[in-house]
Amino acid sequence: MLAGLYPRAGRLVKYDEVEHLGERLNAKTSRFAVRRRTLAGKGAVVTGGGRGIGAAVAEALAAEGAAVVLTARTGKEIEWVAEGLELEGRPAHAVVCDVTDPESVSAMALRAQELLGGVDILVNNAGIAESAPFLKVSLEQWESVIRVNATGALLVTQAFLPEMLARQWGRIVNVASVAGLEGARYVTAYTASKHALLGMARCLARELAGTGVTVNSVCPGYVDTLMTGKNIEWIALKTNRDVEEIRATIKTLQPGDRLITTDEVAHAVMTFMPDAAASLQGGELVVWGGGVRRPEEKPGDSPETEGEPEDAPDAGRAPEGGAD
Repeated sequence: MLAGLYPRAGRLVKYDEVEHLGERLNAKTSRFAVRRRTLAGKGAVVTGGGRGIGAAVAEALAAEGAAVVLTARTGKEIEWVAEGLELEGRPAHAVVCDVTDPESVSAMALRAQELLGGVDILVNNAGIAESAPFLKVSLEQWESVIRVNATGALLVTQAFLPEMLARQWGRIVNVASVAGLEGARYVTAYTASKHALLGMARCLARELAGTGVTVNSVCPGYVDTLMTGKNIEWIALKTNRDVEEIRATIKTLQPGDRLITTDEVAHAVMTFMPDAAASLQGGELVVWGGGVRRPEEKPGDSPETEGEPEDAPDAGRAPEGGAD
């Protein structure tokens, strides 16, 4: 039977030829779909995975075929995210862990390995943000922020790295912040913790060269998360300023006058996952929409400190990093 109006090599095309072509196209489409799930068979752990950036990263990893373990200090939010992924047919588990506690980290690592059959990917996203003028930074605040944002990443990385080295394949991504690349007023402890996180990654990258395991960092600017919203409310309370005014000021620091989305940060994290990313080692990927200071801004200016005296009470907000 003839297909009709489509000439091929001087004749009309038969229906069975068209059907054969369709089968070939379907086969190619199917193979392409398999290739797109680049992390099929991989196990991933995301700390601070119950909301915001962590949840978005977990969803992105699962979409590419990875089985995911989400961790946080409390179970409710990570259980909710894991259940959502499971409903979509994507393997996901929630494991409570305090990244500052070596025993808790060891227990989580053991459980994750049992659930996943091996951990190939680690995203260090757990983090906290506190602020105060330099002379009001207490030792307790300093140690608390450093312990979660930097020491926590150290402990979790040490827990999973030996297995990655044995497999000769692994991906470690730290969710840092643009605060780790420069300074800002009133966020001394947070900024120092993110500098420490980047420094750790750079040193580890030198040790991992040629092993098949990579470590890199993502440095977002201000991200539209619940954590950011709560900090805006805190700033408003401490400075007697309007919430929307503060939010609008923060947006002006970003190109396009908007906050970065969690999906954009997750996409940056995924940049480091493919086999083709094996030479991306010890780097920082800035997610700030091309963010640069405007000419009228002074170095160190930030929306949370504008117009505040040097003896202001605790108030301020660093650009987004990980969140626990």
